[in-house]
Amino acid sequence: MKDKFDEKDTAANSPENEAAEACASDTECEQAAPAADDVSELLAQLDKAQEQTKAAEDRALRAVADLDNYRRRMAREMQESRMLANAALIEDLLPALDNFRLGMTAAANHPEAADVAKGFEVVASQLQQILAQHGLVVLEPAAGDDFDHNEHEAVSQQPSDDIADDKVVTLVRAGYKLNERLLRPASVVVSSGPAA
Repeated sequence: MKDKFDEKDTAANSPENEAAEACASDTECEQAAPAADDVSELLAQLDKAQEQTKAAEDRALRAVADLDNYRRRMAREMQESRMLANAALIEDLLPALDNFRLGMTAAANHPEAADVAKGFEVVASQLQQILAQHGLVVLEPAAGDDFDHNEHEAVSQQPSDDIADDKVVTLVRAGYKLNERLLRPASVVVSSGPAA
């Protein structure tokens, strides 16, 4: 008999019975359980929050990519500005370099000025080394070299039996490039081929 009482007591305390006792009326049970409309509204809010999170993540990734591109562009522009910073100064020095070359050529033709010419050659080589360290390249095409319209300027044409058509005959004035930027083309006389 005691066992039957325990079974009744246990059955009375089961979750189903507790829920049944808690919901004495139907209105109380409807208020306790969430409505289907509330669940769908919560799901809609969750979907909206997930979309906003994804949009914010996309904006953050784009901002990081834009910043990375900006850093690369600024580094490239700084490097270019460093390479070309001395362009104006070197362009102003070009006529003086031309006159220096002419003076050395004239001094080489006079035997009494041989010692002075050697001294100027040493100074000229030092000056050329310094300018080369800063990216200056001297364009001095030799006779027989191909005429390159990107680096050479033809001041005249001359017939030549020894040098083929569209080749350099003589150099009139040296040209200069600074870090792959042409400052001044080399002035040359171009061959027009054998005389007719």
